[in-house]
Order: sequence, then structure tokens, then C-alpha cells
Amino acid sequence: MRQRKEQEKAQVGGASTAKLLNCPTSPRKMRLVVDLIRGEKVESALYILKHSGKEAAARVEKLLLSAIKNWEAKNEGASLEDSALYVKEIQVGGGRQLKRLRPAPQGRGYRIRKRSNHVTLVVDSLNNVNN
Repeated sequence: MRQRKEQEKAQVGGASTAKLLNCPTSPRKMRLVVDLIRGEKVESALYILKHSGKEAAARVEKLLLSAIKNWEAKNEGASLEDSALYVKEIQVGGGRQLKRLRPAPQGRGYRIRKRSNHVTLVVDSLNNVNN
């Protein structure tokens, strides 16, 4: 019983995570967007994603909003404005590939790999880092 309470105290506060699985964009295209917001404050990251022309930016923006909501749920008493949230960590990994064939000359078939990716985003407060 005592260990469970200590674990709950450790979970309250700190960083929160959001994951996007099997997103149907290639990891290379997603990394272009993700690199723009790595280490940025949440407000500026949302601004960058909102005004980016890339298709993947809309998906990352939705993921960032989800991570912010997760952080708010974890830290009920804390104010979002006072906490100075920033993108602590964001990773893009390859997801599954759908393999298709495209007709080619002389009865051959060229393989097409339709790639997908997994994105993991961690949001943390600058105030927690200093403490």
C-alpha cells in the first residue's frame, strides 16, 4: 500500500507524453516538421505548426495539443501560463510499410513501399527542471 502511494506521488507533476501511431506519412517528411519544434516553448511550437505549409504539421499540432491536455490532467492545480511548458523530447520512428506493386514495362512490377511512422512527444515544465 505504501509503495503505491509513493508511486502516485512520483507520477503527479513532471513530464507528460503523447503518441501518434501508424501515421500514414513517411518518417522522413515527418522529421522535417518535428525538427522545427524540438526544444521550443509550447506557445511558439503551436504557432510554428499552425503556420507551416506541410501536411504533417497538422498531425503534429494535434499531438502537441493532446500532450498539453495530458499534462493538465496530470497537474490539476498548476496553471498552464505559469508553468512555461516546452517540448522536452520528440521522436519519429518508422511504422509499418504497406507493400504494393506498380505495373512496369515488359510484364514486370515495381515495388512501392507506402511508409508510416510513429511519433512520441514529451512535454515538460521549465519550472520542474529548475527544482
